[in-house]
Amino acid sequence: MFCDPGMSDRINSYALVSYIPGRLGDFITKLRQDLVAGCIAQSHVSILPPRPLQVDPHVAADEIRAGITNFASFELDLPRIQVFEQTSVIFCEIGQGREELLEMHEAMNKGGLAFKEPFKYHPHITLAQGIPPEQLSDVYDRAVAAWKKSAPCTRVAIESVTFVQNTVDNVWIDLEDCELRGLAALPVG
Repeated sequence: MFCDPGMSDRINSYALVSYIPGRLGDFITKLRQDLVAGCIAQSHVSILPPRPLQVDPHVAADEIRAGITNFASFELDLPRIQVFEQTSVIFCEIGQGREELLEMHEAMNKGGLAFKEPFKYHPHITLAQGIPPEQLSDVYDRAVAAWKKSAPCTRVAIESVTFVQNTVDNVWIDLEDCELRGLAALPVG
């Protein structure tokens, strides 16, 4: 079901994500806030990175429900922190679960959800972005140190996906959750 928080500043930018649950998700969200002042993004892995839609969002949600039906829940493991040098993004690499995310992206990037992305899809969990190049090394070192010192178990179950929409203030709104059940993806709630 679509939520309506009463915001009138929504823009034509949508994504399909899976939030990182539990202690690991909380840790990553807090780490993001520590690394980038003002970061409000909840920890997640993008299955479909941000994109404009050429169809009504309700049609896109129907396509998500239909396309996700063959995907069951799976585990992610985050073995290391790396940097996308071209975009100065610090991220958690995904080990186990990478293939499932690649398959899901390929299956979902079709129809009304199709978009020619500016970069090849690379499953990851963003820790910091928008960092000036001269600060990248320092922020990376802080991320690695915090990860080594305090990260809880880096293995987590991914059991649902969430269709989201952006706003002019770069605040993402959850539109609909779907559980990963293998044979039937049903809206949550």
